[in-house]
Amino acid sequence: MSDNTFKIAVLPGDGIGPEVVAESIKILDAIGEAFQYTFRYRYALMGADAIYKTGHPLPDETLAICRESDAVLFGAIGDPAFDNNPDAKVRPEQGLLKLRKELGLFANIRPLKTYASLIEKSPLKKEIIEGTDIQIFRELVSGIYFGEKFTEENGAYAYDVCRYSREDILPITHMAFKEARKRRKKLTLIDKANVLDTSRLWRKIVQEIAAEYPDVQLDYMFVDNAAMQLILNPKQFDVILTENMFGDIISDEASVIGGSIGLLPSASVGTENALFEPIHGSYPQAKGKGIANPIASILSAAMMLDYLQLDQAADKLRESVEHAIENRYVTADLNAEQPSSTAEVGSFIADYIKYSEKSYYNFENVKIGKSTIV
Repeated sequence: MSDNTFKIAVLPGDGIGPEVVAESIKILDAIGEAFQYTFRYRYALMGADAIYKTGHPLPDETLAICRESDAVLFGAIGDPAFDNNPDAKVRPEQGLLKLRKELGLFANIRPLKTYASLIEKSPLKKEIIEGTDIQIFRELVSGIYFGEKFTEENGAYAYDVCRYSREDILPITHMAFKEARKRRKKLTLIDKANVLDTSRLWRKIVQEIAAEYPDVQLDYMFVDNAAMQLILNPKQFDVILTENMFGDIISDEASVIGGSIGLLPSASVGTENALFEPIHGSYPQAKGKGIANPIASILSAAMMLDYLQLDQAADKLRESVEHAIENRYVTADLNAEQPSSTAEVGSFIADYIKYSEKSYYNFENVKIGKSTIV
């Protein structure tokens, strides 16, 4: 492969996953045309779709394709047939957990920022959320999700073990401190150190590592207080660092600040591999209706471009997304009065990447909710 050619594993997954991923591919193709890059895609099965077709949520072939690629673009997993069946032994989510573990994706990075034109969509007051810009670092391959699990045969007793080691905590902590150095130089560790031994271990190790980053202010916050503070004053946070389950919950809570979970991307990275996905679920109720917001998936593709060190292309992609948002060329969750479809939003963003203000779209008409080709 040449320096301008990249191998991308594409895992559309379940529900709206295939629809939003299709728009990300459309945008990546536009990036390739504008910047002279070639993206070679290899599609693979994952989640409920994979279970129905192979019996396994993560087929060996899928894992091999991911390992052979420069990056993985992922849609979503989940299916009501499994969600509503507590006795199901094989579940779509098992595939994603295994993929994270097998690829060594120890850090989940979730950026959250507010867009001025969408602030009214948030359930929170403008003065509370305006200017919010947070980066959440969630440990991804340890903790209670990966600990020993047991359920007694009669169903009267069960447990899940939360386990952490120094080796689990070190790499993501260094990553979070380095990111804080690039930003506002503030890191908040979210834990439950007043109750949990694992949290006390986190706090001890993070304190040790903090000595290597004297220019970064380190704060601590219990997770229950953090859940409240995210709503009361989200602007107080810069970089958040936390363990697996707390990160899962906190980042979903934070998603409502910006007005729609359909806006939020994520990156799951390790030392050799990286996967990029929207944080929303499979949203099966919207499947096939053309109403799913593709922006979270598209911004995940921007994070992928960051990872591939295609900085100029990533900046252009984000500029194009912001242009669509400012012009209200968005799906119904963000513009119920004059919504655009999933595919229309993707086409608008791709068009802007290729042509910018010389676009084939008449932007004055777009501003009043109409799109015409001129």
